[in-house]
Amino acid sequence: MSGINSLKTTEAPLIGLAKLMRMVFSGVDLAPLGAQLIEDVETDASTNSLMDLAMVLQLRGHRDLALRTQSEAIASQQIYTQPTTSTSISMRVCAILSTGDFMANTPLEFLLEDSDVLLHLVYVTEGQPLPAPEELPKHDVVFVAIAQSDQNMSLLQAVDTALINWPKPVLNMPDRIALLSRNQACKCLQDITGVSMPSTVRLERQHLEKIAHQELALDLVLADGVFPIIVRPVDSHAGHGLDKIIDTVSLDLYLQEHENSEFYISRFIDYRGQDGLFRKYRIVLIEGQPFLCHLAISEHWMIHYLNAGMAESTEKRAEEAAVMATFDTDFSTRHAQAFSVIHERIGLDYLGIDCGETPDGQLLIFEVDSCMIVHTLDSVELFPYKQAQMSKVFKAFRHMLLNANPH
Repeated sequence: MSGINSLKTTEAPLIGLAKLMRMVFSGVDLAPLGAQLIEDVETDASTNSLMDLAMVLQLRGHRDLALRTQSEAIASQQIYTQPTTSTSISMRVCAILSTGDFMANTPLEFLLEDSDVLLHLVYVTEGQPLPAPEELPKHDVVFVAIAQSDQNMSLLQAVDTALINWPKPVLNMPDRIALLSRNQACKCLQDITGVSMPSTVRLERQHLEKIAHQELALDLVLADGVFPIIVRPVDSHAGHGLDKIIDTVSLDLYLQEHENSEFYISRFIDYRGQDGLFRKYRIVLIEGQPFLCHLAISEHWMIHYLNAGMAESTEKRAEEAAVMATFDTDFSTRHAQAFSVIHERIGLDYLGIDCGETPDGQLLIFEVDSCMIVHTLDSVELFPYKQAQMSKVFKAFRHMLLNANPH
């Protein structure tokens, strides 16, 4: 699959992440499509098909092969255009992306699905820097979609330098994205009135081992350090390696199961409601204005929407619908000052926040990130209330793009 001619005039159009993910949510078996894409790549030298194949492989759980396939596609072609069904284009956006899985970049394909915004995906690597403005497709706005991670810090810096004096507006500047590591974000936000964000410390494995063996006191490395604590590997997402540790014995067992070299630790806060259930809100700030994307309700403290039992519980869905209906006058109003200061300190045009509420009513922040997935893929029959809510989010995102370049 190497040596692909990216100048081929009969290039197949990109299917893209949003459409492929929608197929998965609809129960479509992607195996036949994957086989067809392999045939297309081998017979037609289609780089778009190679990129789509990388996405299909990842959706089917073949992460390593998917990333190798993605790298091969990017080595051949840096720029991909997401097809739009709109007959008229209101805005042209160049999104700057890094290599990686679905957590590696802001998933703009979902935010702009079926819109009148033409989206160009520009991949940059250490060996393939951002092209000059005149080498990119015509665009009105640049959006930096690269996620914060240890691996991406030098890339963010390089992109930040390349964007100096860029002739078009730039949204989500790289130097602000760089503030989103768990420990750095905590330093930025934890002293905000009305916000609860436990101190987060980054520790090398050897220090955690000393704590586990009671050779180092927890409170010497973590200001509010008492068990239970939350432990997770650095640069992990979606709960991978995340666990609640109740004592040094549990910590020792955890380290035996996880070979990572560095971890984040923070104090666990019990945020159960009076009914004993945990609630996690996914909120995006668009130009500083908060929008609710989902509310996950679970019996377990570690909540992910897909395993919270929302589809199986009429009561949970009814509560989520009610919270969405009153969000602008209730939750958003209660925490308006906190959201305002978060926006001011982080300084991103678009930011995701996973949060809860403490028993005393503070905004409990789990994570701030520019790459959280928000979408409208859920069943319309089970979640009819989400369509209107997510439409508000997508309209606000489009409005942000238009505001960036009003002419």
